Amino acid sequence: MASRKTSPPTRDSQDKYSILLPTYNERENLPLIVWLLVKYFAESGYNYEIIVIDDGSPDGTLEVAKQLQKIYGEDKILLRPRATKLGLGTAYIHGMKHATGNFIIIMDADLSHHPKFIPEFIDKQKEGDYDLVSGTRYQGNGGVYGWDLRRKIISRGANFLSQVLLRPGASDLTGSFRLYKKSVLESLVERCVSKGYVFQMEMIVRARQLNYTVGEVPISFVDRVYGESKLGGNEIVSFVKGLVTLFATT
Repeated sequence: MASRKTSPPTRDSQDKYSILLPTYNERENLPLIVWLLVKYFAESGYNYEIIVIDDGSPDGTLEVAKQLQKIYGEDKILLRPRATKLGLGTAYIHGMKHATGNFIIIMDADLSHHPKFIPEFIDKQKEGDYDLVSGTRYQGNGGVYGWDLRRKIISRGANFLSQVLLRPGASDLTGSFRLYKKSVLESLVERCVSKGYVFQMEMIVRARQLNYTVGEVPISFVDRVYGESKLGGNEIVSFVKGLVTLFATT
């Protein structure tokens, strides 16, 4: 019996998902993360676009992104580079200005976040019409792989302190793999004042203040495959300072 080709599923929904990928020195990782995103969106049948926001990477990340755009098309890969490294929050603002989707997905470009979870994020959002859906490493079958004991202690400790001080009603405050309604993300970014690693935590806290609904999906977080981690002593000090500030002002 001859095998029959199956077409990818089609969605009647008018929803479109804009994936924001802020990059800095991700030359090795970008081709694979883009390939995986294209693969899972093609299989799920949802409409999407990938917006690469490169902050002047000296390793040639932007040149790689241009090649990917030729492969996948300018309608799927949008390049919105900036001349220098200006921070995560401003990268999201910059990316949102060019996003045509009514939903926005934020994730790391270093392969820490696997695109295979995105269909689960979308299903979860539709299940409860959540304003945002956050990936969690600390509930269900979520977890962290590739970290040494120091990194695990820092992450758990940061999350525990945040839970005690802020009581946000979400299990993973410092993660950066999330799905937002575009209007919700715009509203939150306008109100957030934090920089660096505190930024993601403030987004959840502000969401609760504004009575936005938050859903969670367990994810596996894998330490970056190529390149160096950007977490150092200065970032840890900044996180603690930001946490105290957030506690005092919310």
